[in-house]
Amino acid sequence: MTTRPLAPPGTLPGVLERAPRAAPALIEGEVRLTYGELLDAARSVAAALAASGVGEDEAVGVRLPNGCDWAIASYGISCAGARVVPINIRYTDAEAADIIARSGCRAVIAEGGGPPEEAVVPVHRVRELLASAPDATEADRRMAALHPGRISHVQYTSGTTGRPKGVLLRHGGMVETTRSWVENTGLRGGDRYPVVAPFAHIGGHKTGLLACAVAGATALPQPVLDPKALVKAVAEQGVTVLQGPPALFQALLAEPDMPAGRVRIAVTGAAVVPPELVRGLKERLVIPYVFTAYGLTEACGVCTMTRPDDPLEAVAGSAGVPIPGVEVRIGETDGEILVRSPGLMAGYLDDPEATAEAFSDGWLRTGDVGERDGEGRLRVLDRIKDLLIVGGLNVSPAEVEEVLTGHPGVRAAAVVGVPHERLGEVPAAFVVGDAEFGELVAYCGERLAGFKVPRTLWRRDALPLNGAGKVDKSLLRREAGLRSAGPGPRS
Repeated sequence: MTTRPLAPPGTLPGVLERAPRAAPALIEGEVRLTYGELLDAARSVAAALAASGVGEDEAVGVRLPNGCDWAIASYGISCAGARVVPINIRYTDAEAADIIARSGCRAVIAEGGGPPEEAVVPVHRVRELLASAPDATEADRRMAALHPGRISHVQYTSGTTGRPKGVLLRHGGMVETTRSWVENTGLRGGDRYPVVAPFAHIGGHKTGLLACAVAGATALPQPVLDPKALVKAVAEQGVTVLQGPPALFQALLAEPDMPAGRVRIAVTGAAVVPPELVRGLKERLVIPYVFTAYGLTEACGVCTMTRPDDPLEAVAGSAGVPIPGVEVRIGETDGEILVRSPGLMAGYLDDPEATAEAFSDGWLRTGDVGERDGEGRLRVLDRIKDLLIVGGLNVSPAEVEEVLTGHPGVRAAAVVGVPHERLGEVPAAFVVGDAEFGELVAYCGERLAGFKVPRTLWRRDALPLNGAGKVDKSLLRREAGLRSAGPGPRS
């Protein structure tokens, strides 16, 4: 039997190769894949991509729903030595085409019609790639040639400038921070973990799929966030781990049939976590280990976490302490959270100015304001960046404002977040102009993913300006809070 060379352990294929071959990797309905079967499928996809002309370090998009095919495609791209470009299936064709073009994708792995005509690249389907079954020698050579410093992903995230930025993440940073997450939470072989975050999001493919591979646990892909489906999974499929925004856990606590004493680990973050929520998870659902965490895509998704033995007050009132290898400090003048970590991005794709602005003497400027207590625990106080987090997904107000002001009936627009019981917050817009509410919603819906479309619009004669001549978002947030608390029309 010929022994093929293995990928280095600090790479994504290296993690997959070292996972227990016979352990279940994914369960999707009636489909079950072991880690050995997932690796074999990924190698076949890698061989097919190489044979189709995809070169090492070139970009390949993945536009698929959560499922086994997403995992096969993503690991296949990595095994081919190429860069994974996750594309949210909720993006419109225009948004997807923009990402495909800007990242220089040589191909896209998708289902259905694939990307629009303006993104002229080959569209592959997982089953077709597997069926082509070329020799895997070249794929194995590429896997062995990988190293932790190579770029693994071009992960798009919304910033304050409107258009999503392509964050260049490395294999080593992805693997090392994931290992820390796994060790801190206690995720282990035999755990069953329904991944509710979109696989296109770093919380889905990294803290979900990759974390399971590191631990030898089983991922249960969830196509949509459905609390009732999760309750059924906990009751019938032996779910032991849950991760999601606070809104998910609040919904589970509201489900009368949610079993207690089944789940061992719960991880949340991305918003303020009420003490009542943590207490409900620990006492009503009898979850012994509840964690809160803080991170951002530019740092491979995780920077700080609470610890297994932290008291309830620390879990609810902080984002914990830095994970191994991560340093956190607070800016002296503005209180900005600064991070230094092996998981820091290599930069933004083709955007040296934004990359330079993101770093200060080797520290990543997070754009968030925070403080640390005497135990070193981080508390996130506010966001400097004008970013909204809608059900765990980032939304740039500037991007929404750009779309709104493209309508002929809108002279000016400003977008802020308003509280939402299920999603945490949703976009709300102040508009100057005579466009009707329904007309603007339809206009935005044609150009933006649904979670970015404003749920509420208020008309104003003019937008308030601060002393620097910029729109006073703080005043508008206060006004939005007052308006959303009372009755009245949206437009």
